[in-house]
Amino acid sequence: MGHDLANPVLSLRDLTVEIKTRRGLLKPVDGVSFDIAPGEILGIVGESGAGKSMTGNAVIGLLDPPARIAGGEVRLAGQRIDTLSSEEMRRLRGKQIGMIFQDPLTSLNPLLRIGDQLTETIRTHLDLGANAARERAIAALDEVGIPAAEERINSYPHEFSGGMRQRAVIALTLCAEPSLVIADEPTTALDVSVQAQIIALLKRLCRQRGVAVMLITHDIGVIAEAADRIAVMYAGRMAEIGDVAEVLRRPRHPYADGLLSSTPAASAGQARLRQIPGAMPRLTALPEGCAFAARCERAQDRCRQGAAPRLEADNGRTACWFPIQHGEVEA
Repeated sequence: MGHDLANPVLSLRDLTVEIKTRRGLLKPVDGVSFDIAPGEILGIVGESGAGKSMTGNAVIGLLDPPARIAGGEVRLAGQRIDTLSSEEMRRLRGKQIGMIFQDPLTSLNPLLRIGDQLTETIRTHLDLGANAARERAIAALDEVGIPAAEERINSYPHEFSGGMRQRAVIALTLCAEPSLVIADEPTTALDVSVQAQIIALLKRLCRQRGVAVMLITHDIGVIAEAADRIAVMYAGRMAEIGDVAEVLRRPRHPYADGLLSSTPAASAGQARLRQIPGAMPRLTALPEGCAFAARCERAQDRCRQGAAPRLEADNGRTACWFPIQHGEVEA
């Protein structure tokens, strides 16, 4: 399925987030660039601490001080939003940008009925009366597959299962018709069968509505099932980005290759899993050159010295001086 990247919903250019600490200046997000088209799901994957969630929080304006956007641009449908005030960003959230968190109870007030939370959101962002908002809320719950929506709309969050709560959160996120949804580990707390249902639901609704999705996860299986393109992050930078089938089949960055090779496959007879040696460097001790060089079997002097390669949104697929070539046989 092709997507119109010439007119992206979300566009990041050289996004940099800084945190001032007593140990020095940290950059958990360093020069990140990518686009997401209408109806497209971009999966962002990497180890814990790679900068995935920090990138999402920067986009939606939820960085906690002392973290701040120190450089680059964030544009939503062409409008720059990283320079907006806190109040302007608050009005943007919910209406134009929706967020789905790992724990549904982060988004749901346990003291309010599901219906009250939905109708409040709908009436805040859309010009509807109380009865029309309630009808829309019932339709939203029905659309995400909650049975007997007309009755369950009066339930409290604790009366729903984990999977049902996440469905309610998806309904809450999409009810104001945002153009962008940031989903941060939306299925981690769910069992495998429910996880598959939630991913299929999110994928179907976003396709139907033309919503752009930034899907943050550590789970390669979720990326393979849901995403159109995949972006691999490492130590705050983009390592590789491209069509999900192509990257999963032929990763070019050694880190992406190692990440995929260390992921168990569902098929029987898989070769022994590979392990990436070492650990991701601390942000307080990033080396010169490529941050992955100390763990990379392909690293040469150029990788360890001078500036690391950069991955631009509209040019190239991998930020590596010596990428794996198609057809190349690994030792």
